[in-house]
Amino acid sequence: MIDLSAYRTGDYDPGPLWRRVLWYGVSAIFFETRIPWPSALKAGLLRLFGAEVGPDAVIKPDVKVKFPWKLRMGRRCWIGERVWIDNVAEVALGDQVVLSQGAGVFTGNHDYTAPGFDPRPGPVTIGDGAWIAAKAIVCPGVSIGELAVLTAGSVATRSLEGGAVHSGHPATRKRAREIRDTNPD
Repeated sequence: MIDLSAYRTGDYDPGPLWRRVLWYGVSAIFFETRIPWPSALKAGLLRLFGAEVGPDAVIKPDVKVKFPWKLRMGRRCWIGERVWIDNVAEVALGDQVVLSQGAGVFTGNHDYTAPGFDPRPGPVTIGDGAWIAAKAIVCPGVSIGELAVLTAGSVATRSLEGGAVHSGHPATRKRAREIRDTNPD
């Protein structure tokens, strides 16, 4: 029998209430809006709230980041419109990672076998040069390898190898990712 009154957060710590409330206000004004505030301003605000953000980040309008203090972004990352980074646990994006429009990165789930529906956070790591395409979902505890592609609308329920294109629900490897040489000799 499920008994939600038995719900316990365990080790989960979202940070002090004042910090979360202040972030929610800043997020509503500068991130979760259609106003195209400059990416440099948004990167600076993320840093102010504890995120590690590499240089040359592109952060489009209407982006949700739950807890910036649990976010690390490498250099030249692109975050598209309507991306949701629901990071109750750490999210680490390598260099030149692309999260396309409507993609979701989720680090929290629940133990559906526990009477109290206990939380099960799991960090997410996305390797250098990986692309999470439009409306794709990365689930808690998943690692996406370097140069991997998760195609539009696909769901990564387990870790994905680098240098490959993955598609479906759950996502499976379809083929190698080949990057054309744009520097002809």
